[in-house]
Amino acid sequence: MQVLPNGVHWIPGYLDIEAQRALLDDIRGVVRQAPLFVPAMPGTGKPMSVRMTNCGSLGWVTDKARGYRYQTTHPHTGKPWPTMPQSLTRIWTELASFPKPAQACLVNFYDERAKMGLHQDRDERDLSAPVVSISLGDTCLFRVGETTRSGRTTSFRLSSGDAVILSGKSRLAFHGVDRIYPDTSPLLKNGGRINLTMRVVE
Repeated sequence: MQVLPNGVHWIPGYLDIEAQRALLDDIRGVVRQAPLFVPAMPGTGKPMSVRMTNCGSLGWVTDKARGYRYQTTHPHTGKPWPTMPQSLTRIWTELASFPKPAQACLVNFYDERAKMGLHQDRDERDLSAPVVSISLGDTCLFRVGETTRSGRTTSFRLSSGDAVILSGKSRLAFHGVDRIYPDTSPLLKNGGRINLTMRVVE
C-alpha cells in the first residue's frame, strides 16, 4: 500500500488479471439488470460525460430537477438496484476496515472522451465511513486534492486493478478524472474504463 501525502491510500495492482475478469463479469450482470444511464447536472440539466448505474440497497443519482441524492430504485426502470456482488463485498471487507457494510456501489463508465471534474463525495450521512474505489479497464489520470477546492492537488495514473481509499482526513478530499488513456488495457473489448465506488450512506 502506498500512502500519498494527503492521506489518500492508493494500492496499485490490488486485483490481478483473473480477479479483474471475474469482477468484470459480475458488473456485466449488474448492468444487465440496471442499464447504464446518462446522469444530468443539477440546475442546468447538462449531461455528464460518464454513464452510470448502481448496485446495493441504495444508488447515487442526479438530475436537473432534484439534484444529487441516493434512492432505492433505478431512475429509468423504476426497479430496485441489483444486489451487490460478493466480489465487491469481499473487497469492501478487506479494504474499508469499517464495521458497517457498503450500501451503495456506483458504477461509472468512461469512454475515451469522458472526464470527471473535481468534486467531493459528501452526499452520504455517515462521513466517518471510507470511500473505496476499484479501477477496471483503461488507465486514467486521477487528480486528488485537499478538502477545499483551491487546495493543492496531486495527479497519478490509475491502472486496471488499482484500488483507492478515501478515509479519515481525506474522506472529503476533492478528486476527479482528468483524462482517459485509450488502449492501455485489454480488459474491456471495446475499450474504456469502469470505476466502482463503494460507500456507506447512512
